[in-house]
Amino acid sequence: MHPLARQTLLAAIDAGWSDPRRLHREGRTARRLLDQAREILASAMGLRPDEVSFHASAPHALDRGIRGLREGRRRVGNALVTTAIDQALVLRRRHDDDPLIVVDEHGHMDLGAFTQGVASPGVALAVLAHANPEIGTRQSIPEAHEAGRAAGVPLLLDVASSWGRLPLPSTAEVYAGDAASFAGPPLGVLGVRTGTRFTLDGPPSGPEGGRELAEPWVPLALAAAEAWRQSEVDHRTDAARARELIDRVRASAGQVPEVQVVGDPIERLPHVVTFSALYVDGEALVHEFDRRGFAVASGSACTADTLEPSHVLAGIGAITHGNVRLTLPMESVAPARSEWIDRFCVELPEVISTVRARLGTDRL
Repeated sequence: MHPLARQTLLAAIDAGWSDPRRLHREGRTARRLLDQAREILASAMGLRPDEVSFHASAPHALDRGIRGLREGRRRVGNALVTTAIDQALVLRRRHDDDPLIVVDEHGHMDLGAFTQGVASPGVALAVLAHANPEIGTRQSIPEAHEAGRAAGVPLLLDVASSWGRLPLPSTAEVYAGDAASFAGPPLGVLGVRTGTRFTLDGPPSGPEGGRELAEPWVPLALAAAEAWRQSEVDHRTDAARARELIDRVRASAGQVPEVQVVGDPIERLPHVVTFSALYVDGEALVHEFDRRGFAVASGSACTADTLEPSHVLAGIGAITHGNVRLTLPMESVAPARSEWIDRFCVELPEVISTVRARLGTDRL
């Protein structure tokens, strides 16, 4: 977390500990602080405070968004349109005969197929990630939204990886985000534009506009709001610097024999890179990088981050084993990240060579 967000979290434990539904002084204080945090984060999404709700996690917010749109449009149908590389949670919510949009080798969806998919009978909603959290590729959201609008199908935009890292498109009916993406605590945020047919089964009233069973923990919301306030000032500069660092990693990885760097090199998240190496497995690479002081990931970012083969890499026709994903924190959290990347680029070929030699695949 951003240092000031962490300080806010600790201070808010004393100031905003009470249940914001209570009428006593402490409860009214918690309500005022929660409303303040909601106003800041709603503005960050380009929405009104009454359109935004807080949730236990980003996946939980995304799932609530899917359920709410599906229930609200149940008389139209319940089909869900998404791409083959969207989150596993989204793919689990679709039915076998729902339109599934293919992507190219960089991860860009086929807009023609998407247009045809949302125009199919019985489609309740479309779900797209603004940018893929594993390969970084950014989708053409305005064009996709226009296709959905023409078909009368609302778009749920997953911005859990791009919020605070890229300018958010203003073209979506529903947004699901994560405060952790801009150095806040993990807090799911769901935004539903007024006029969108959105209904959740269960009691008609309740916390967070009827979208949750319990009130959010106020200190988390306040810390998330403070993280946004701090990152809002320089997130464009931070993104430009992160892009330069990731470009260096992409170049270094691309020079190693039998290594494939995936994702669009231009239209992408500024802080994420994934590469795959032949003749090694991802787990061995993760351990070797860890031994050298680097916390990297393998497997799929669109699942629970296990070391299972990545459906995203499979979807773009890339090597699914031996993959490594690097996600840069913001400079406010990691002021030495440029030096980290200097060392990472030096050790990257050494790590791959070491693991290949250990497995006896360096002679293949």
